[in-house]
Amino acid sequence: MLEFNKVELQKLSVNYVGNKSRDEMLQCSEYTAKLDDTLNIILLKYFLSSFDNQAEFYNLHHESDLKLNEIYTYVGELFENPENFYKQNVNISRHLYEHSTHPKIKAGEFYVVYFKECVVDGKTTDAIGLFKSENKDTFLKVQQTKDNFEINFEDGININKLDKGCLIFNTEKENGYLVSIVDNVGKGSEAQYWKDDFLHLKARNDNYHNTKNILTLCKNFVVKKLPNEFDVSKADQADLLNKSVKYFKQNESFGIDGFTKEVIGDPDVIKSFNNYRQQYSEEHDVQLITDFDISAQAVKRQQRVFKSVIKLDKNFHIYVHGNHKLIEKGFDEATGMNFYKVFFKEEN
Repeated sequence: MLEFNKVELQKLSVNYVGNKSRDEMLQCSEYTAKLDDTLNIILLKYFLSSFDNQAEFYNLHHESDLKLNEIYTYVGELFENPENFYKQNVNISRHLYEHSTHPKIKAGEFYVVYFKECVVDGKTTDAIGLFKSENKDTFLKVQQTKDNFEINFEDGININKLDKGCLIFNTEKENGYLVSIVDNVGKGSEAQYWKDDFLHLKARNDNYHNTKNILTLCKNFVVKKLPNEFDVSKADQADLLNKSVKYFKQNESFGIDGFTKEVIGDPDVIKSFNNYRQQYSEEHDVQLITDFDISAQAVKRQQRVFKSVIKLDKNFHIYVHGNHKLIEKGFDEATGMNFYKVFFKEEN
């Protein structure tokens, strides 16, 4: 859990990072910005408000040697010697520039910030913030003259919309530091440059990611694998998805044997699930822990993609929330069309 009630913005450098493939410029500030009290409050809101409810954490990573991760090296030196802020600001900005080559990556202001008095799980620590603004909004400026009003406009940064952000906390150094990220603009293939190319992160080995990984496994098994091996209806699939989520919501801990017996039940399907679990782990290079405490935050977030919906052409959607046996599928020979019969006691 993150707390920013007493956080202090110690140092801030504003840079400009363009798209290298378009020969746009990289410009690094030689000085740290000077802020008055009001601007300090505004910037703290802009930088940190998007992290208030973050429960998903990462670590900086490198396949062969963690010290070869450039950001890990730069922030490590900065934590040890904050007086070298300008040097590491340039290193970090240049590193981002080198990875800003995808044609869809926009140029923008890049901020390197040193924070003190951040609280992570009850412990106070320093943090380095990396933020990039890529989009501008248009703001109206209304000014009163002697006997009238003048309306003008300016393009600027909306402090309620952080485009990209990263907080690296001075804890768990041996694992690659504790990292929290925000990316509100990267949706396609260009999105990987912030998380994968620039920061090079891996999921932290914690209950949040363990819960998320198993839930994702369950969904993929039900949607992709199960129909290929067994004769199951869409209603059966919806029921299994609902039972999976229900298990995670009603239990505080996860155990693979208890889960498969309670949710799946059928020995043949359980065997298929366990085989798929091994295959999924190898193909996605993810470690699937089979006993852990369930993260309620991860369940809440993953529940959004567990939509138990039967889509019928482009006319109807049937949302299955309860007993799947109250739905019957059939075929009408007169029309040559499939149909579903739904049983209910009263209409709400």
